[in-house]
Amino acid sequence: MSKTAIITGGSRGIGKAMSEKLGELGYNVVINYRSDSSKALSEKIASEISAKYKVETLVVRADVSKYADCEQLVDAAVKKFGDNIDVLVNNAGITNNSNWIDITHEAYESVIATNLMSALHMTHLVLPHMINHSSKDSQCVIVNTSSVGGMTGVINQADYCASKSGLIGLTRALALEFAGRGVRVNAIAPGMIMTDMLRGVNQDELKALAGTIPEGFIGDVSDIAGALGYILTAPYVTGQVISPNGGFVLQ
Repeated sequence: MSKTAIITGGSRGIGKAMSEKLGELGYNVVINYRSDSSKALSEKIASEISAKYKVETLVVRADVSKYADCEQLVDAAVKKFGDNIDVLVNNAGITNNSNWIDITHEAYESVIATNLMSALHMTHLVLPHMINHSSKDSQCVIVNTSSVGGMTGVINQADYCASKSGLIGLTRALALEFAGRGVRVNAIAPGMIMTDMLRGVNQDELKALAGTIPEGFIGDVSDIAGALGYILTAPYVTGQVISPNGGFVLQ
């Protein structure tokens, strides 16, 4: 029987790599997009996953910072793939990079809504479709994408760090609440990862960034996808924060 995974923010960078990992592991993959500009990209990625891994995909327009859109996303997944949802990856995220005096409340409310409230909304809506078929031998899994920023704090990133720290608290609380019902909940807290944003930085700045990491290099999106793959295949792991960060933060 095929299994279904929903991933938010699954069309770019880390999210794209995780979407591909889900397909590689044999899941039908549901990806959301928020704007017309990201629709074509999401559809392209979904098509590539289907062709490469012989799974089904679904692309749904949904701004996951809004509860009603989350409802539409989950409803579309259930309509296409059935009532059972096996994996939820809460990966949608944005940042402001602003000091806490000049930032507007609209800006930080947007970060909290996208990074944290979306995970609350999606988890609330998906859990009923997990506990109705999960068991010790057929577990369902929720994975929240946090950040080392949620573990340490970052200057000019107060709202982002608050949202990512909140995801860690959500992870631990839900892991305890649903451990006896066949649902595992974990978080991945990436360190510095090479994405399009870092590729635009000049080489001297990149070397300086890499020099702050004990291993001496910036991670790849595949490192995060690998952590996702481990979590999905590790039945004794729940309530944990796995942080691929090259030694930048030690737990």
